[in-house]
Amino acid sequence: MEFSLAELSSRISARHSASAQQQITGVASLESAGADKCAFYANPRYKKQLLATRAGAVIVSEDDAALVPATATALIAAQPYVAFAKASALFHPAPVAVAGISPHALVHPDATVDPTAQIFAGTVIGPHATIGPRTIVRPGVQVLAFAQIGADCLLHAGAVVRERCILGDRVTLQPNCVIGSDGFGFAFDLEGDPENPGPMHRKVPQAGIVRIEDDVEIGACTCIDRATLGETVIGRGAKIDNLVQVAHNVQVGPLSLLVAQSGVSGSTTLGAGVVLAGQVGVVGHLHIGDGARIGAQSGVSRDVPDGATMSGSPAIDHRDWLRLSASLPRLAELVRDVKRLSSRVSELEAALDAERRSR
Repeated sequence: MEFSLAELSSRISARHSASAQQQITGVASLESAGADKCAFYANPRYKKQLLATRAGAVIVSEDDAALVPATATALIAAQPYVAFAKASALFHPAPVAVAGISPHALVHPDATVDPTAQIFAGTVIGPHATIGPRTIVRPGVQVLAFAQIGADCLLHAGAVVRERCILGDRVTLQPNCVIGSDGFGFAFDLEGDPENPGPMHRKVPQAGIVRIEDDVEIGACTCIDRATLGETVIGRGAKIDNLVQVAHNVQVGPLSLLVAQSGVSGSTTLGAGVVLAGQVGVVGHLHIGDGARIGAQSGVSRDVPDGATMSGSPAIDHRDWLRLSASLPRLAELVRDVKRLSSRVSELEAALDAERRSR
């Protein structure tokens, strides 16, 4: 697959600075790109690589166009990274369903599979489950009873969609993620059962579902727990990274980003466009406002207002956290200074007391 610079520019909403006839056969990094490849530049840290690149074309902003070497053509875009994403998608198109059900798939006779969907070997489709048009279900996927999968979805190997859970259109599940696992709900029972008396953790049935709206991607080995009652909801266009835990009855707002190893406790709501960086932990029954951003490894223990940027554990305003972080390396020195000053103050007070007594 190849495109002329004129066609490539048109498709990625960029304009080109030189010959429109040059052919581009793929995308590559600044370091590895050859004369038939397109790279992109958006971070000043990679200025050295840009100046030395052998790429045939480089996607850049208007401000950075002058940095592109004379051997390369600048593709000038308002959003260079977005333009690069479009270019990469041209050379690496999404898989297209090849209609049909493998004879080695286990599809319940009461399931409904659209004739345009592709069901690979080793999949399990439970009773009354529904698979929508052009959806691809790869080997080892399990879609259990009464689950509903929308159109143009891609379920990678080993993903599990449990009973009655709902996926909208264009949802991607990466390998081994679980949609609709039981929420972590246990009531501490002091009495126990007649046949097993004494204290016990009594399981609270997790009778709800997970509903995932359109254009959501769920990362590998991520778990989205079903609700105790009602729904756990992942809003339209949200993107969830690998190894994330979303607990029962959580509501994740549209276009939110949850980065690897973050966790959200039960019944917390995230507004639209919330960003949780890596390893963020959020306790239960909170509200994180629209557009809030939480820095990596932060612990959120109280509500967060719209648009706030917070860091640390417990999470505080990001600017305050930066000031505290800058002070930490000097903490031992500051403690020594305080002790020395305290000792000196005690000496001065003792001297004053002695002077008063001598008068």
